[in-house]
Amino acid sequence: MISKARKVSDYRQLTKELPTLRYVDPERVYINLQSDRCKTYTLDVKEGDKVKLGQVIGERDGGFFKQPIYSTISGEVEGLTKKLHPTGIEVDCVTIRNDFKDEYHESVTDRPESVIDKMTKEEMVDVIRHAATVGLGGSGFPSYIKLDTDKEIHTVVINAVECEPYLSSDYRLIKDSPEEIFYGLKYIMQALKAEKGVIAVKKTKTELIDVLERELKRFPHMNIEIAKLADYYPQGWENEMFENALGIKIPSGVLPMEYGVIGFNVSTASAIYEALKHNLPIIKRHLTVNGDAINFPQNIRVRVGTSIKDLIRLSDGYREDAEKIDLVIGGPMMGTSVEHDDVVVTPTTTSVLVLESQDFHEEPCVRCGSCIYSCPVDIQPVNIMNAIKRNDTKALENLEVGKCIECGLCAYVCTSKIHLTDYMRKGKKLLG
Repeated sequence: MISKARKVSDYRQLTKELPTLRYVDPERVYINLQSDRCKTYTLDVKEGDKVKLGQVIGERDGGFFKQPIYSTISGEVEGLTKKLHPTGIEVDCVTIRNDFKDEYHESVTDRPESVIDKMTKEEMVDVIRHAATVGLGGSGFPSYIKLDTDKEIHTVVINAVECEPYLSSDYRLIKDSPEEIFYGLKYIMQALKAEKGVIAVKKTKTELIDVLERELKRFPHMNIEIAKLADYYPQGWENEMFENALGIKIPSGVLPMEYGVIGFNVSTASAIYEALKHNLPIIKRHLTVNGDAINFPQNIRVRVGTSIKDLIRLSDGYREDAEKIDLVIGGPMMGTSVEHDDVVVTPTTTSVLVLESQDFHEEPCVRCGSCIYSCPVDIQPVNIMNAIKRNDTKALENLEVGKCIECGLCAYVCTSKIHLTDYMRKGKKLLG
């Protein structure tokens, strides 16, 4: 068992250095039929039906878009159940028992480069739409909608910054499969007729930079560069990344496309490659299991629909001497705390943090202003909190709570240990 005295830096670094565990054979997967964006759905299979890997089994309805639902294994449908979504809400899931044959659906076929090179933007967008590819940095926004912009795009930026502590799933993806990122970028540039591609990465990640620069030599015909950015939080925030990588400052509330630039997470670029090259939906993803209350932190390549319980077991379980444990899905700054581990992996699940619980007693605000000084979008968290307590929606509008990117810095620096980020979320909900 790893000692309780293990240093924080030890287990954070361990996930980067260890090779990725490829766990692709869960006994069952639980495919979420709903999400925070899609409340309603149709299901085209029933209990007892046989399904193949990559088969469409239903459709989610997001209001302004519809999204196919795919089986991520081959096997037999066992019925419906309720599971926790990584956002903390309970959703309907369809349970599929694995037959361990990995029998692919006939729609999953490779597409030669010669064919991809001739595809139009409309054809590429349609493939990505049908593959249900979404932003895998956590946004979950349909990628085909971003690609279908009518704005003239001159630069595509791939966000490989991964600035939250503990997380290293994107790091391992780049080390394991750099060619997928470059091909994904190539396809995006082709679709948008963009002149330039940029891969943004922290300058402190020298190993990744070496990998990317070696891979770049395979694409001498393309105008692609590696942007080496400073190592601070929230460097991975899209607007911050654009400013530091391109020198373009995008005002809050304005879409980057208005400035001729567009950004995709590094995992999204890989998923776009899989969709166009292999006609594959997102059936697997890199995921970090980390924290001071798990026995063996690591990165795992998992099937979408895998139970977090299985991943805890694969990581040698919870540390026995941890008195109380907090589970966070996502990063420590922007992730969601969940009550138990009956959570399933979705395409946007980047990490599972298993942390020994620490009790913080919230004190009254001392008006120190730390939350205001640290806010990257220049809003006033403490005044927003007070407006929420008064249920003053007009004040919330004036205080521009909608600009909040939920980076968590205000809560992190608060000397009174006030959960200010939760108040920001409440404020957005109040305004609808």
